[in-house]
Amino acid sequence: MLLSGSCDGVVKLWNLAKRTCLRTVQAHDGFVKGMCVHPDGNHFYTCGNDQVIKQWNINEEGHIEDEPSNTILGKTVFQSMDHHWSDNIFVTSGQQVDIWDEERTEPTRSFTWGIDSIHNVRFNPIETHILGGCASDRSVILYDMRGSAPLRKVILKLKSNSIAWNPMEAFVFTVANEDYNLYTFDMRKLSMPLNVHMDHVSAVMDVDYSPTGKEFVSGGYDKCLRIFPVDKGHSREVYHTKRMQRVSVVRWSLDNKYILSGSDEMNIRVWKARASEKLGVLAPREKTSFNYNEKLKEKFGHHPQLKRISRHRHVPKMIYNASKELRTIRTSQKRK
Repeated sequence: MLLSGSCDGVVKLWNLAKRTCLRTVQAHDGFVKGMCVHPDGNHFYTCGNDQVIKQWNINEEGHIEDEPSNTILGKTVFQSMDHHWSDNIFVTSGQQVDIWDEERTEPTRSFTWGIDSIHNVRFNPIETHILGGCASDRSVILYDMRGSAPLRKVILKLKSNSIAWNPMEAFVFTVANEDYNLYTFDMRKLSMPLNVHMDHVSAVMDVDYSPTGKEFVSGGYDKCLRIFPVDKGHSREVYHTKRMQRVSVVRWSLDNKYILSGSDEMNIRVWKARASEKLGVLAPREKTSFNYNEKLKEKFGHHPQLKRISRHRHVPKMIYNASKELRTIRTSQKRK
């Protein structure tokens, strides 16, 4: 199942295997700003520009019920929300970060730091009491639910649009920034990023980790998706189509096979996480053959001609020219 929310306040429930829409609900007036699902999968929450949080139940047939089972009126516009990985707690962000108990209509705790709004917030999947948020004053803020005040703050040169936690390393998170780069930080030492991932040629809007924690996917205003290995500065794969416009949201499926993207021309796309991978059941001989070929590629990957073939990607002219220009700017800065 996949849930999606759109700018006209509509929430849709999709069956990914059949690629069909199961249910459409008019959830909010205006934008659906945030959605999160309870870990048991029986209900989910939505929040929007109309300052309302709604709880929706999913019945046994896998359909959304017509009316929300709970409605909470907020005091400010909500920008984002996320659910705790194990407890009945969810968080919303806007002018402040609010921690909500599912049983109550008032937030149990609120965090503020400065006056700017927080437009993205995510719970850490391992250290579940820690959460990170991106604020519009160019800062990335870390919160601990057990404390009374926010933990740490790191300010970057431009605004960060999204944050994603590594599901295998509790301390590591990646932020998608307006300066065309992604920054991977260790929360124990925020003075310097572990890695800077450069390949986008416009603002990066969203980022999400694979369940293995070895790779992440990002999408941005340059109308393409890129897949980065965690420890590399450049992407291993770029996905684009003629019709896809600015990518606003990306998600990696929990079976590590697919990537989902939502973009401005109102489509949700499903991509393979490994473009050359064959889908469906593999015969034992096919499997052996694929593994053998992968080992060959690994063994002779350093060879110049093979390296050129494996790295070569066709990209749209706009991206090709923009990345060439950025390369020139970077080399000139280094020279100076």
